[in-house]
Amino acid sequence: MPTSDAPFMLSVSGARGIVGASMTPIVASKFAAAFGSHLRGASRVPSAIRPRLAIGRDGRAGGEAFANSVKGALAAVGCDVLDFGVAMTPTIGVMIRELKLDGGMCVTASHNPLEWNGLKCLNEDGLAPPKQEADAIIERFRQERFSFVLAEAIGVCETRNDANAVHVEKVLAMLGAARVAAIAARKFNVVLDSVNASGCIPGRVLLERLGCTLVHLHGEPTGVFAHRPEPVEENLTELCALVASTTGAAVGFAQDPDADRLAIVDEHGRFIGEEYTLVLCASAMLARCGATTMAANLSTSRMIDDVAARYQGASVLRTAVGEAHVVAALKPSGGRIGGEGNGGVIVPEVCFVRDSLSAMALVLDLLAANGTQSLSQLVDAMPKYAMLKTKLDLASVGGSDAVHAALSKVKSAFSNARVNDVDGVRVDFADGWVHLRASNTEPIVRVIAEATTQARAAELVQSCRIAAGL
Repeated sequence: MPTSDAPFMLSVSGARGIVGASMTPIVASKFAAAFGSHLRGASRVPSAIRPRLAIGRDGRAGGEAFANSVKGALAAVGCDVLDFGVAMTPTIGVMIRELKLDGGMCVTASHNPLEWNGLKCLNEDGLAPPKQEADAIIERFRQERFSFVLAEAIGVCETRNDANAVHVEKVLAMLGAARVAAIAARKFNVVLDSVNASGCIPGRVLLERLGCTLVHLHGEPTGVFAHRPEPVEENLTELCALVASTTGAAVGFAQDPDADRLAIVDEHGRFIGEEYTLVLCASAMLARCGATTMAANLSTSRMIDDVAARYQGASVLRTAVGEAHVVAALKPSGGRIGGEGNGGVIVPEVCFVRDSLSAMALVLDLLAANGTQSLSQLVDAMPKYAMLKTKLDLASVGGSDAVHAALSKVKSAFSNARVNDVDGVRVDFADGWVHLRASNTEPIVRVIAEATTQARAAELVQSCRIAAGL
């Protein structure tokens, strides 16, 4: 267990901490050993068979040391390891399903800054395990209940370099030959910011296969981020300026370090907001396959519901935050697309992980299918809402114990409205909604509101904070 006072997060998203403090190779080894021991104790993997696991890392500087610790720990508890090196998190998800593996682990802190690193567990479907299973892994880690094996049973490690190619082919197959050809015929000029991480190579390969002329910003996988890596507006000013100054640019894309999220900039260099990524991709999917069930978390914009309303029989299932929850809704319904309002898009046909490659392909498909309409015109035709995303430091509100009391207060204060408490508390009104919840990946509390005006969204945030006593 980490002994530093630095932040250390354990959740359904895995483990994250500050490198050299709360996240060290020793911590990584113990968490990986807990994961591998859990798998060997699970009924779906017979004890006589070594689980086969995929390993990848998001490319951030220093990640190789943690990947080596993870590989050694997994082998020591009797797991075979296939190491794909620097790879997008969704790429590891693709390979788990492609090779029928028992799961995997990604060395990544996703959108967190360079001083962070972490570990994300993936199950046999290539997605984060459900909460009950994640809790069991965390409890093993805390109790240091590891099932180390004798020398003859130690797992073997194999290095593979085919993951990017397999992933790109999956995305192209999802589009189909006719749509790939239609996109290529448009010869789109695309600017891509890969933030020097795992999306650099597969992002370039996919766009070139789609016939795009690529201007690649921060496209070398050095692992040293050229800017803060979360793909939000304040971190993408360079991308916006480059798109605006690039002759004939149709779109700008931005990936986060493990490339599971995608932000979009229109042809004028306008950041259109991470909420639009799922909406645009859903529009493309509905246009190509007709009505389908979709899934989105409780913090995602109502725009997805408006898009579904255009297709008779289409519907949106609302879930707790986290891709595992979105997938849990999609799988039994046979839904074709889901995601989250942070720029995460899940296309089950490709993988059960948020995937920036699938998102880029679907946005380009939408542009190709709409002829002369530009991205800005497509966005401006969407229903308009104002969304306000705020966050509070967990320590400043009294820690995690205070959050539970705050949620109860909000439920009581707004008992006459429509309340959903599957993840924190979301309160829906006729003209908007507000959602209060603790983050799974950072020591913060989020208060998110959406309404027909910015003033009303701010009012909802303020009324929620007052009701919660925050």
